[in-house]
Amino acid sequence: MPGPNFRDYRWWLLVLALLMTVLAATGPTRQRQRPLYQLIFVVDITRSMNTEDYVWEGRTVSRLDFVKHSLRGQLMALPCQSRVGLGIFTERRSALLFEPIEVCSGFNEIDAALAALDWRMAWAADSRIAAGLARTLEDFKTREETLVFLTDGQEAPPPNARYQPDLGGFRGQVQGVIIGVGGDNPAPIPKFDANGQRLGFYKPEDVPHRSTFGESDLNPEKIQGYDARNAPFGSQAVIGDEHLSRLHEDYLRRLAAEAGLSYQRLTDPGSLRLALQQAAFAKSGVVSEDVAWQYAGLALLALVGVFVK
Repeated sequence: MPGPNFRDYRWWLLVLALLMTVLAATGPTRQRQRPLYQLIFVVDITRSMNTEDYVWEGRTVSRLDFVKHSLRGQLMALPCQSRVGLGIFTERRSALLFEPIEVCSGFNEIDAALAALDWRMAWAADSRIAAGLARTLEDFKTREETLVFLTDGQEAPPPNARYQPDLGGFRGQVQGVIIGVGGDNPAPIPKFDANGQRLGFYKPEDVPHRSTFGESDLNPEKIQGYDARNAPFGSQAVIGDEHLSRLHEDYLRRLAAEAGLSYQRLTDPGSLRLALQQAAFAKSGVVSEDVAWQYAGLALLALVGVFVK
């Protein structure tokens, strides 16, 4: 058998291909500085989030489904060694489902938890956005993660301005962003039974159209049937459009400004990525990056060169 022809470039290409293949098999990595994120998503699961005013893959979907799709895309865009936690909001407080976990090793678990989010996880039907945000901010005062609060801003029943919480005390204490979810035009809210079977839409008589908590914020002289003890909000039935839902963007912007948070509207998955991957939310960290593909590519190029005349 003839020995190797050291003057033949193809022999050297074969040696290079073998060497690169061996190096690729060892799993080489390199260290580099990258921005890393620690985020906790708190998702509004109240019934207005079932309103269908987003289009995804050619079909109309609910706000909650679009949020889940957008958050999944954000998971895939975050660099490894970033950490993500998940919570839900309903009534007047939020609950953390799990503490932040690393996005790459825990992707399947986080993704499964997102997919399982459902309005039936709510422990009460009310939606006190401002009060819930205040309690969430209070919980986050001792945390380092960035709060990502996703909601359409619809309070149910409507808020009484006299009893709105003061969010100014949280300025500079919590880092985060409010993500506004929903469209500008009032849309019907789907109605379901306890088993998730659709029953149609909420009607005006199904929902409260004003707050009846505490004292009215209106001048008593302007309230028909006013009685300080028995009818502080009057005796006249109020019919409004609270059975319809839209994004209350001005309200959410005001809450964000009071609390020292940023605000971003969810128009598409890219808008969420823009809101979260900002310099203020990132911390520089050293990550190990797999570079085996580079050696494998060089091996392939060397083999191609063997057969090229």
